[in-house]
Amino acid sequence: MSDSALAPFEVKVFRMLWLAWLAANVTMWMNDVAAAWLMTTLTTSTTMVALVQAASTLPVFLLGLPSGALADILDRRRYFASTQLWVALNALVLAAVSLADAMTAPLLLLLTFTNGIGLALRWPVFAAIVPDIVPREHLSGALALNGVAMNLSRIVGPVVAGAVLASVGEVWVFVLNAALSLIAFVTILRWRSQQKKQSALPGERFVGAMRVGLQHVWQSPPLRLILVRVFLFFLQTAGLLALLPLIARDLGGGAHLFTGLLAAQGLGAIIAVMLFPKWRARYSNWQFVQAGPLAHATATVVVAFAPHPAVAWVAMVVAGMAWISTANTLTVAAQMSLPGWVRARGMSIYQMGLMGGTAAGAALWGQVAGHGSIRMAMLSSVVFGLVVLLVLRRWPMTQLAPDTTPALPAGGAPEPAIPVGPDEGPVMVTVEYLIDPARAAAFGEVMQLTRQARLRQGALSWGLFRDAAVPGRYIEYFLDETWIEHKRRLERFTAADIGLRDQRLAFHTGPTQPVVTRYVADHPID
Repeated sequence: MSDSALAPFEVKVFRMLWLAWLAANVTMWMNDVAAAWLMTTLTTSTTMVALVQAASTLPVFLLGLPSGALADILDRRRYFASTQLWVALNALVLAAVSLADAMTAPLLLLLTFTNGIGLALRWPVFAAIVPDIVPREHLSGALALNGVAMNLSRIVGPVVAGAVLASVGEVWVFVLNAALSLIAFVTILRWRSQQKKQSALPGERFVGAMRVGLQHVWQSPPLRLILVRVFLFFLQTAGLLALLPLIARDLGGGAHLFTGLLAAQGLGAIIAVMLFPKWRARYSNWQFVQAGPLAHATATVVVAFAPHPAVAWVAMVVAGMAWISTANTLTVAAQMSLPGWVRARGMSIYQMGLMGGTAAGAALWGQVAGHGSIRMAMLSSVVFGLVVLLVLRRWPMTQLAPDTTPALPAGGAPEPAIPVGPDEGPVMVTVEYLIDPARAAAFGEVMQLTRQARLRQGALSWGLFRDAAVPGRYIEYFLDETWIEHKRRLERFTAADIGLRDQRLAFHTGPTQPVVTRYVADHPID
């Protein structure tokens, strides 16, 4: 099984956490399906129906970075479990309000939003856990299986929710949701995570951790391109999902047809994941991110003009295959670009882009449908996707992921000759280079990469100066916030950073290694 799509299941911990992840996503879809259908009984506004999807995904956009920072600095097992407890309590509130017959459209949006907070909190921590428990060669397969869990939940969640809705009503959907969330909570608590290598330094501060996470992503050009792509792709695809309840009604169906169409999309995603090993061997990431949006756009048009529910169902299968193929490609590329120390924050920002695109698309295409028609909104999303596809052809995904294996620099952090407190700073580091002036242009290109690397590690600022009196003499400087942050930045070196350092040293012509000097800010008392 080691060469199959199911190879990651050979890791026992992954199997257990995957089941918890599946249960978590089933509860999410059960809640969203029940909320979307309940909204159609509370209001006739197409905008309000579409806003259910926006309310479910908007918390991830708003809370993604804080939740990622927490996942990087807190115990991930307890944090992951607490997110499921939150979802269970929210489901109980939904059940109580529905049972009291006190539900209104605005209140339903609010409770859908608070349920989305659970998704916002749990996704980054699970994304950060997976690369730590499966071998790197199986990471793509593990992430694809996570996609299977999400899309299997698109089948199980809607089908179960639809059956319960049709038989006993939405109250019992929310009750079952709470029960499944509690089961996932207990399963996660059973996991005994292996302690990662502990730093001798104190933990990062919350605000500083968020700053460094944002800075790391901003200074990584490949990751920025991935974020743009995922935001625009989910902005395009949100129209189909957000307007699906109304499509089901136009086709003469009820809750069963709506959930059946969702299940078809999930089935398509599962089929695609089973085919990934063969597809990955034949096609590049660039081909996946080109073909996926195009296939989804085609399926959206078919659903919009489907003369019969069966036609729409087949098109939804194709949409699911296109969705998971593009999303998995982008997710793997993002994971491979992130070192472990910032992975949860980086993936939370990725998820912010994903959910931000979904929320914005649901609101946008809902407004278009409200002012025009459902078909007009869906066709508008298709045209938008095709334009994006043409524009992004200028920036293909051809760069290889950097080697993010931890690799401490030679010598490590020096001991200061004077007393320096951990919170003293800022700390200025200077590095003196002597190079052949004829190679200045090439040296400048490497130093531009160095600037990005220093800032990704957490430096506050960076600069490069040349000596006006000595040709070929350069001084690099960068600032760390405090002495402890300076030592922490040295712990963040990766194999790619070591390779970049070797490129810099190849330009140095001095008789010894470049001179490194560290200065701590002095704050004289007036």
